[in-house]
Amino acid sequence: ETDTRQEWVLRGLLTQKSGAGHEADEALVQHKGSCHCGRVSFEVEAPVQFDAEDCNCSICCKKGILHLIVPKNRMHLKDGWQEDVHTYTFGTGIAQHYFCKTCGMHPFYIPRSNPDGFDINVRCLDLSTVYQVRVLPFNGQQWDDNAASLAHKSKS
Repeated sequence: ETDTRQEWVLRGLLTQKSGAGHEADEALVQHKGSCHCGRVSFEVEAPVQFDAEDCNCSICCKKGILHLIVPKNRMHLKDGWQEDVHTYTFGTGIAQHYFCKTCGMHPFYIPRSNPDGFDINVRCLDLSTVYQVRVLPFNGQQWDDNAASLAHKSKS
């Protein structure tokens, strides 16, 4: 089973639309996620349907990440997770890009736009608890002009 955007759209899990979020009044559930090998695993509280950003900046394009930004208190990491990851930073060094030491997968990171939250790679979630993801384009190539539009996502 592939996790390509086309496969997710065909399965009815992703839609591409513009507009405001549709998760505001929805109850939160525990979604499980992990890297490819499973050494870096986590649970995140989010609605069963949510918006995810598809950023066109240089690093996001290369990773193919779909972004679900949540407050830090909604992210639950297994004990000792820091031992299983390497951290990559660039530019300002604010963003902390974590990737598994074993398989190289990038399941989450602390974003520059929301250092008070976590950015979950939607492609690393177990889809059994996800009903629908609406993919919204984010112009990361013009990051300074657009980053403020994400600030609300890491607020409790």
